[in-house]
Amino acid sequence: MKDTYMAKEAEVSRDWWLVDASGIPLGRLASFVARILRGKHKPTFTPHVDTGDHVIVVNAEKVALTGRKREKKFYYRHSGYPGGIKATPYSELMEKKPEFVVEKAVRGMLPKNKLGRRMFKKLKVYAGEEHPHEAQTPEPLEVEL
Repeated sequence: MKDTYMAKEAEVSRDWWLVDASGIPLGRLASFVARILRGKHKPTFTPHVDTGDHVIVVNAEKVALTGRKREKKFYYRHSGYPGGIKATPYSELMEKKPEFVVEKAVRGMLPKNKLGRRMFKKLKVYAGEEHPHEAQTPEPLEVEL
């Protein structure tokens, strides 16, 4: 009987992937990217080790929100004081910081612990087509819907 394989941090090889977010629904993009960041696409996936790859998301400004979410969906934050809630519509966020919208969606799908914070650091999001990671030679990756 063989023991279960457990990946070690030193054994993990990390690839760089380039994802184009044009026209892809936000939630489907976020779940796909989170899966790559966690390493669930690899046969060596180990839950307690960061086995994921680096992901570059371009064209975040062209990500799709289905239905009327662009007008009706809000991003909420609270100062901690009574009455200190702030609501920002997603349409305003998409104009000012489209990278934040994608980052927030992906962060919500990663583990809420030290490991998840390390995985999130491997995500790079850019509003337009350009990115400064040509030296890493990222391979294009099609989002499976």
